[in-house]
Amino acid sequence: MIEKGKKFISPGAWFSLIYPSSWNEFEDAEDSFLFYNPNKWTGNFRISAYRDDRNNGYGKESVDYELKQNKNSSQVKLGELVCAYSKEMFQEEGAYYVTHVWIIGIGNVAFECTFTVPRGNSITEAEEIISSLKAYPKGKQINEIIPIRVLEINIVNEAFDWASGTIKKQIKKDFTSSEEDIAKIQQMVDNSSFQPQQREVWESFGIAFGTIIENQIDGMEWVTVINGNNEIPGLRFKESKLIIYPSDIIWNLVHIGKPCDLNAIFEDVKLKIEKELN
Repeated sequence: MIEKGKKFISPGAWFSLIYPSSWNEFEDAEDSFLFYNPNKWTGNFRISAYRDDRNNGYGKESVDYELKQNKNSSQVKLGELVCAYSKEMFQEEGAYYVTHVWIIGIGNVAFECTFTVPRGNSITEAEEIISSLKAYPKGKQINEIIPIRVLEINIVNEAFDWASGTIKKQIKKDFTSSEEDIAKIQQMVDNSSFQPQQREVWESFGIAFGTIIENQIDGMEWVTVINGNNEIPGLRFKESKLIIYPSDIIWNLVHIGKPCDLNAIFEDVKLKIEKELN
């Protein structure tokens, strides 16, 4: 199995898998998740999942259907999972590649996994990822912290772009996520034309404040926090239990009319980290 891998839980907590620590998740087509090693490419691993809430045998039926309809497929076992496996070779810019395909069923969930590699390359990494697959029953409450997903990266990037653009437009100053930019967000909080109940506005400024924390404090990194139905970006200090939720920082104070001193909050975060280190 994959040693010291990263955990991925799909949006909505349909399923989870473990992928190599040297890999990352990348943007892909809707309802498909893409993983690969950005530093030493060994292949593209993609996974899609399909669920039938009315049929608990849907996963096995999908595997059986693939084995029957695709004459090039064969039954293989990866860990405890029975799969329908096939492969297809193609040429691109003079090089030959192979796309390996697995159809897997777990309860009422069917998975399609592909691993596209240069011809002759090992597929062990993909097989280990597939072996780690778990499907969750609908409605199961998941409480976990995982490496930030593409979904939450997009949320952070969109909020940052809006907040930094708004700051530049309203106070004519650039925003670079440096410590001196705290004063610019504070100016927006104190003198902004936005209303206290405009939640998305204050959440976006909070995430922009979070980018300062991540930039200026070593060891802070973005993660995805899954807490039941809530799946949001957070900042964690290394592997500690210290979690900060930037989208809540300003909103939780502004919408109830409480003072929001961002310099004090920033210093408080540094103080908490010092306690973690000691």
